[in-house]
Amino acid sequence: MTLFTKPGCEKCHYITDKFDMSEMGIAVDVLGPENPEALAHLAWHELVELAEKELPILVLDDSSHISGAIKIKSHLKKMANA
Repeated sequence: MTLFTKPGCEKCHYITDKFDMSEMGIAVDVLGPENPEALAHLAWHELVELAEKELPILVLDDSSHISGAIKIKSHLKKMANA
């Protein structure tokens, strides 16, 4: 799984502060000019347009995605309790 975030995004920080991404097996791709690989990865998932409107975005192992901090938090809580 991959969590797409960007610097200065309060909702993104809320998720990364609340959960241990590495412990959960989730890679974090920070979108920004210094990280073109993250943007390429986002484009590969066809999520650039969504990312312009809403972050964070969590891409699941089956390539589906969840966007928005509340929905992602809910999903990660279920994972942690499974």
